[in-house]
Amino acid sequence: MKWSATSRTLLVSLVLSFLACTACADRQLSSPPDEAIPPEVRASARDWPLPGRDYANSRATADSAIDSSTVSRLEVAWATELPGRGAYGAASTTPLVLGDTVYIQDLQSNVLAIDRASGALRWQRRYDAFAIGPNGVAVGWGKVFANLGTHDLIALEQATGEELWRRTLPRTPTEGVDIQPTVYAGLVLASTVPVSLNGVYTGGDRGILHGLDEATGESLWTFDTVDSPDLWGNPGINSGGGSWYTPAIDTARGRVLWGVANPAPFPGTPEFPNGTSRPGPNLYTDSLVALDVRSGALEWYRQAQPHDIFDHDLVHSLLVEVGAGSQKHTIAVATGKGGRVLGHDRDTGELLWSTPVGIHQNDDLVALSGPTPVLPGTYGGVISPPAAAGGAVYVATLNAPTPTSAPTSARCPARSSRSTPRPAPFSGTSRSTATRSAAPRS
Repeated sequence: MKWSATSRTLLVSLVLSFLACTACADRQLSSPPDEAIPPEVRASARDWPLPGRDYANSRATADSAIDSSTVSRLEVAWATELPGRGAYGAASTTPLVLGDTVYIQDLQSNVLAIDRASGALRWQRRYDAFAIGPNGVAVGWGKVFANLGTHDLIALEQATGEELWRRTLPRTPTEGVDIQPTVYAGLVLASTVPVSLNGVYTGGDRGILHGLDEATGESLWTFDTVDSPDLWGNPGINSGGGSWYTPAIDTARGRVLWGVANPAPFPGTPEFPNGTSRPGPNLYTDSLVALDVRSGALEWYRQAQPHDIFDHDLVHSLLVEVGAGSQKHTIAVATGKGGRVLGHDRDTGELLWSTPVGIHQNDDLVALSGPTPVLPGTYGGVISPPAAAGGAVYVATLNAPTPTSAPTSARCPARSSRSTPRPAPFSGTSRSTATRSAAPRS
């Protein structure tokens, strides 16, 4: 699972690349194969119109005024207060920049439209509904789409913030929605996960991917990330799957690439240690899943870690152009809390390479028999979204171990004694902040 947010006392920084138009847009945005891209995204391709900047999730700009010689001279241009906060801070999202407006959501589900030049508030839609995160907005077809709390997806009028429709996605009270949605081909793409304010990995819960009609919120297709009607044999205990981060979209192929989260319980229960309540690989957890974006049909998948007992979600997906000249081609890349970056053939899912990052210790074990430190831990590996440029993938790793202990009784030779506490909410104030370059030093 994934729980992340900036501290309430930290600033949500919108760097200069948000304030000055970049001179080139991603190839997928500037030369799309169809008219599936919303007009707002197309018109603002040189800004930051999508959570990953572009459909490839590159999170990169090729022409920015910020570099190693100018970054030290950034200064605050404006600051706008964020009204809400969650248990982990004020925001767990990527602000979107389209033309002269910045759109952002805080961890109380409040949505703000901010003037890009001055930081003045154009409108805000207050909900004050607690969200775990990540959450955030998507913009397209005259609407702003966002999460509401941990259960609903909403559409707001882009010009005013007026609510247009609302849809509840989870099937049960304990499933939730914790993802920044994205938009393409008349669809709003989002996912449920087996985590919400009402429960964490409750038996029977499963993550489901959704393609919703942007005009009405009607679900046009769903994809169950648990490839087992009876939840791997024990629906009273088992749960898992879903997606926490915005998928990459291969616009040339009409394909959406989702990173799928972990199975549960992990590492097990007293009665079923080491994931024995869910024998087998537990598909499609910890997998990169490629779906036809218009129908939701499965095209291919590749599982990174079968039968995961360490909460090693494969949460991030991106498309990366590699090679040069006649050898130039695009591959699908995935990474996550398992601390490995994986390259795949974009059309078949064939694994091309696997590169470990960060510290690895005992993460290859298939069973535990006593106190065991595991790296990456449940809050480690690659949690922050990666970036890609110039044929390279850039990741930040967190070397945070999870101390996993197990009793030695005959009935329960191995189980985790670790629980997942809910941190107390932060207090203080928070702001959405933009920076600009100061005058060059003489």
